[in-house]
Amino acid sequence: MDVTVAVDAMGGDYAPVEAVKGAIDAVNEFSQIKVILVGNIDEIKKELSKHEYPKDRISIEASTEIIEMGDVPTLAIKEKKNSSLVVAMKLVRDKKADAVVSAGSTGAILVGGQLIVGRIKGVKRPALCPFVPSKKGFSLLIDCGANVDAKPENLVQFAQMGSIYYANVMKKENPTVGIVNIGTEEEKGNKLVKDTYPLLKECESINFVGSVEAREIPSNPTDVIVCEAFVGNVILKLFEGVAITFLDLIKQGIYSSLRTKIGGALIKPALKGLLKTFDTKSQGGAPLLGLKGLVVKAHGNSKAYEIKTAIGQCISFKENDIQDKIAEAVKEK
Repeated sequence: MDVTVAVDAMGGDYAPVEAVKGAIDAVNEFSQIKVILVGNIDEIKKELSKHEYPKDRISIEASTEIIEMGDVPTLAIKEKKNSSLVVAMKLVRDKKADAVVSAGSTGAILVGGQLIVGRIKGVKRPALCPFVPSKKGFSLLIDCGANVDAKPENLVQFAQMGSIYYANVMKKENPTVGIVNIGTEEEKGNKLVKDTYPLLKECESINFVGSVEAREIPSNPTDVIVCEAFVGNVILKLFEGVAITFLDLIKQGIYSSLRTKIGGALIKPALKGLLKTFDTKSQGGAPLLGLKGLVVKAHGNSKAYEIKTAIGQCISFKENDIQDKIAEAVKEK
């Protein structure tokens, strides 16, 4: 099954160099993948000329504008109609591509996903959901940036969509679902959590197991972790910051003396394995679930490896018909 991915080649801190390299790595690794690089033709061709790749599996779609990180998302989507992000999303809307991958502005991706690609009928709000690593594997954090001030019914839909995505991508039947809370007791939490909790308990299509405290998340308490976007974004950013700080402290400790350098050399293989366990890059970008086509948000500072992985994750999304399964789950009976 061929999967065509439109890559916003001009989005991100290292565009178009890393976007093009990631696309080339993807087509060289995944035989199902075809890529449409969207952006400045001359710049893209310059980067492509540096590499070997199957020429029939990468094409270019021209665009003349770029949505900058400082642009107001709604205005940028409406006014920069020939930007690389808008053109890439139109390819998905017009069924010329199965998915779009972008490391560009999160706000513009969220707005463009809804206005251009469009929501699945019955989905009240789409949700951005990255995988967060733990000592037992990965949990899906939903939502982490699309729906500040969500309503209880939104969180229930997030749980349904997240369960479908997790079950198909991670190949785990009936994944567990928890809601982020300040305690494990049912009566704890703010109004949103208190109002959502009983609805999650009553939802027969998910395997709800109760509340999840933030300190439990690194130990993988549940497969799908539900929250509204403000909380989710704080959790995600804290997760990333702690990981970077932890790594820096380990390096400082290892190189602080001759003895620690010798010890560091001895534990290097084990340490590499530990760090790989907590590598969020291995799972690709964060999909925006609930749209008629797949939109994947990669980190703004993504290098080729992250872009390649984000492109690769589009394969399982299409092969498992995740959009159709979400549509079936949310449609009114």
